[in-house]
Amino acid sequence: MTTLDTRPHITDEVPGNYLTFRRGILSWIFTLDHKRIGVMYLVAVLSSFFVGGVMALLVRTKLLFPGEVSWMTADQYNKAFTLHGAIMVFLVIIPSIPAALGNFVLPIMLGAKDVAFPRLNLFSFYLWVMGAACAVYSLLAGGFDTGWTFYTPYSSQFGAGGTIPVLVGVFILGFSSIFTGLNFIVTIHKLRPPGMTWFRMPLFLWAVYATAIIQVLATPVLGITVALLVVERAFNIGIFDASMGGDPVLFQHFFWFYSHPAVYIMILPGMGIISEIIAVHSHRHIFGFRFIAFSSIAIAIFSFLVWGHHMFTSGQSPLMNVLFSAITFSVAIPSAVKVFNWLATLYKGSISLNTTMLYGLAFIFLFTIGGLTGIPLAVLSTDIHLHDTYYVVAHFHYVMMGSALIAMVGGLHHWWPKMTGRMFSEFWGRIGCTLVFVGFNVTFFTQFMLGSQGMPRRYYAYQPEFKMYHHISTGGSYIMGIGFVITAIYLIHSLFAGKKAPANPWGGASLEWQCSSPPPHDNFATTPRVGDCYDFSAVHWDEKLQGYVVDTEAHVAAARSDSASGKGH
Repeated sequence: MTTLDTRPHITDEVPGNYLTFRRGILSWIFTLDHKRIGVMYLVAVLSSFFVGGVMALLVRTKLLFPGEVSWMTADQYNKAFTLHGAIMVFLVIIPSIPAALGNFVLPIMLGAKDVAFPRLNLFSFYLWVMGAACAVYSLLAGGFDTGWTFYTPYSSQFGAGGTIPVLVGVFILGFSSIFTGLNFIVTIHKLRPPGMTWFRMPLFLWAVYATAIIQVLATPVLGITVALLVVERAFNIGIFDASMGGDPVLFQHFFWFYSHPAVYIMILPGMGIISEIIAVHSHRHIFGFRFIAFSSIAIAIFSFLVWGHHMFTSGQSPLMNVLFSAITFSVAIPSAVKVFNWLATLYKGSISLNTTMLYGLAFIFLFTIGGLTGIPLAVLSTDIHLHDTYYVVAHFHYVMMGSALIAMVGGLHHWWPKMTGRMFSEFWGRIGCTLVFVGFNVTFFTQFMLGSQGMPRRYYAYQPEFKMYHHISTGGSYIMGIGFVITAIYLIHSLFAGKKAPANPWGGASLEWQCSSPPPHDNFATTPRVGDCYDFSAVHWDEKLQGYVVDTEAHVAAARSDSASGKGH
């Protein structure tokens, strides 16, 4: 019986790990190493998250006061919430998990040395940087205040100097997303090691694969839409502007045909992370592997069929409204499959209530609320009342931030020891997670009440009757902000003073836990042996190494036994 030797990472300096393999700024700028590209994405995304979060706090601070305030005009308010939404959607949530964590983890999970197209991978990152630069330029050129959806007639009539650059930026970001998706699809198809069949592949890879399909098929629609809008603005050609013979509702169809699948570009990778977190940190084989895997593909398919539920009040035919409403309800089925299987995995598991698992449990709670509160928006009679109110804002944030972003932060903690070779403070991690969770619910659960009582979203001023709810919501945003600041502090602190991480600190069985922390430049010296990535019986604590090791022979034997008995993946 042999165990995978993880001793090299325990030395003071791991020769040739991806952080020390080459030194100097140029070695990062021109790197083809997927891990370094993932880290650069991560730094860029977290920097954007900081800016978007500051904009959100400015908006919430203004809403402490029902009337006009001297330090923020209505125009500045419009620009602040537009900037918050555009940054969070296009620069943070969409690229956060696939481009940052996915880039780092996916090839290692496959036992590969890199993605299929390393140069295309680096090019995708610089396309993202170019798109972000266009957004910055639009601010210097006067800003844009159309909302993150760029709805016409706002985007087709006002602020050309600031609107066109950001539309060009979104167009460029679309190419970055498409190239990343193509890279991941080819990598998963062509670089799986011997023995890794589709049903021995970790569920995170299934989720990223389904996401990549959406990226490749849906993102071109967004590119065409913003390109048409730029042409209309630059050459006064009537496409969406009704005053020139265009149709503003056509823009809504184009935009939501992309943007509803984009919701699942954001949430599907998060679901994949939660599958890994729940299994590893409850030390129990994932329940219903095939159901969870196929539900990711089902969600990807359904995502292309429900865009019309954003347009119940736009004047589309009653028949189309009924059809879109019915299909929207059907999306709940594959989502519920995942939640029930996660709960079944937790049942009788040996649960470690560490920081990572707390984020996983928070995701399940918040995603459930987000899903259930979407039902009234899918019902035609109630959506008429709730449309464009704070109820929609709350539902959207429970699904996007409370689910996708919380999963991203959970995944960051899950793979932080692997990425950095350092352990973070569990004490401060639990405190940070608690503050984020409490602050989030105080902020956005209150907004369900605001919306149900008729408070419209995006308004600069409001009636005094809504004042109490806005005060509570703003107070919650401050608590959440403190939680994120604490999280940033202890993660950064761990880089300099954190305990050295073992190769496998959590007891995972998938391939990324079978290389040192941080990983070597080429990930694995030889192709690793593939077993059941959720078989934790072959993982045990090694006192000498102060970490978990995988008994590869038992690991593979168990996988073969399960396969022979019809239970394998």
